[in-house]
Amino acid sequence: MTDAWEEFQALKSKRDSLRKKSERRKKEIEDLLNLGSSESSVPVVATPLTDESKPEVQLQLVKTDGEIEYHGLCALAAVSLNLPTDSRQICAAAIKRSGTHIPHHQFATLLHKFAAQNLISVEEGSKDGKWMLLVNTADHAKLSAMVASGEASYVCSSTEMKGTKRSSETDQVLLDSPDKEDKRREVLKKKEKKDDDVLSLLSMASTREREIKKMGEEILELLSKPTAKEKSLTERFRSQGGAQVQEFCTHGTKEECVAVSGTEEPCKKLHFKKILQPHTDESLGDCSFLNTCFHMDTCKYVHYEVDKSTLPKIDGSIMRTEVFKSDDKEATTLFPPQWVQCDLRYLDMAVLGKFAVVMADPPWDIHMELPYGTMSDDEMRQLNVPALQDEGLIFLWVTGRAMELGRECLELWGYERVDEIIWVKTNQLQRIIRTGRTGHWLNHGKEHCLVGMKGNPKNINRGLDCDVIVAEVRATSHKPDEIYGIIERLSPGTRKIELFGRPHNVQPNWVTLGNQLDGVRLIDPDIVRAFRAKYPDGIVPSS
Repeated sequence: MTDAWEEFQALKSKRDSLRKKSERRKKEIEDLLNLGSSESSVPVVATPLTDESKPEVQLQLVKTDGEIEYHGLCALAAVSLNLPTDSRQICAAAIKRSGTHIPHHQFATLLHKFAAQNLISVEEGSKDGKWMLLVNTADHAKLSAMVASGEASYVCSSTEMKGTKRSSETDQVLLDSPDKEDKRREVLKKKEKKDDDVLSLLSMASTREREIKKMGEEILELLSKPTAKEKSLTERFRSQGGAQVQEFCTHGTKEECVAVSGTEEPCKKLHFKKILQPHTDESLGDCSFLNTCFHMDTCKYVHYEVDKSTLPKIDGSIMRTEVFKSDDKEATTLFPPQWVQCDLRYLDMAVLGKFAVVMADPPWDIHMELPYGTMSDDEMRQLNVPALQDEGLIFLWVTGRAMELGRECLELWGYERVDEIIWVKTNQLQRIIRTGRTGHWLNHGKEHCLVGMKGNPKNINRGLDCDVIVAEVRATSHKPDEIYGIIERLSPGTRKIELFGRPHNVQPNWVTLGNQLDGVRLIDPDIVRAFRAKYPDGIVPSS
């Protein structure tokens, strides 16, 4: 959902940028052509009766042509133009460019217009008895910009000018016909189509913009290209037989998928189906808590379950355990899940040895009613966590007021906080939760896992995973299973221990400690020997 939102924002930003660019270019072209587009804006200038001399001056209106303006701009913007120069030389250059005759008095009018726009500075003069304008200075930057923006306008306007008269006559005939209303609509549609064509032309990317975009794409491709080390790590942690994860359909049920897509069959993604019980009232809509609802047997809102008919068939031959090889000379022996039922406040953690990774989900006292017992702040500070590691990483789950206390405990236990993982909670339908059961001021839809480091641990794979987990909420205080994959990829093949674990937390190569586990199961000979020496009867005292 986050990716879709980012794509929407990027599309919106691109559209706004395109609209602003079109408006800016349109304004530049209007400024360029405004004096030549209407007689009211045409300057009244003194023009000679003859081109040979200027003994008498007669005032007359001269309307410059768009083509003459364009070629005049090109002549003035030419790099080879040496200033100061006179209007006759520039007029000759414009005639050479256009291939058509341009009267000198008409070109002089055009130079007056450019001077009024602060593109050039001119003054009247004569040479060999002939009147002319002297061009002293020219703003080449502005002239070049107007040439660039006026190029598309010139192509467009030259095409439009050929058909303007014929189009106007046709429109007038249509308006004078008996069916005036229908004909008026037809004329308006034609004008709107013409405006759309001009707008699309203005919105086209220039050559420079296309080159910049291409260069940016090449740089992005170069930066995103994985290194040899990254390729090696990716191949090392690749799932056997390919990814076994299937995406949920955004429409939810198969019926909704068919209705929205307009096809006869639903898509190949996973779908849900409604759980309709005798007391269910579909008009009330979906339950806010869905499959985490505590009163599903009596709740009148709609609940869902996965439609098993859309579940993929998994080949059991590819479901095998991947054994990681340590880069150390001394290989680490991996063991099946191990656990100890105990009260961590009274367990001598030193008997368990040293671990490369510690993860804890403590029962913080967050001043809320919870379905399990909690520990006071002082009891958390006094836990003998330092005995479990000389150097390594710790992953500490915190929430609410425990966020500050968790940072304090890390410092007391000898760790430096180096990172933080965010778990964004989603419901059964894979939508972000907005009615979380925790939070004093706002409903909490996320949890934090502080990452601390002690010493200088070796063989840590940096940069493999993201610091955001988007995962479905399960039972109370059940953290996402994705955290185990992140930790294993970060520190593969090392000894790991989890504090305050429950039966669903036991994992291969992990030792789990908690008071809700079933007895004691230890396999590592070193741990078994030390544990029996400390607790001969195999029971950890509870006080």
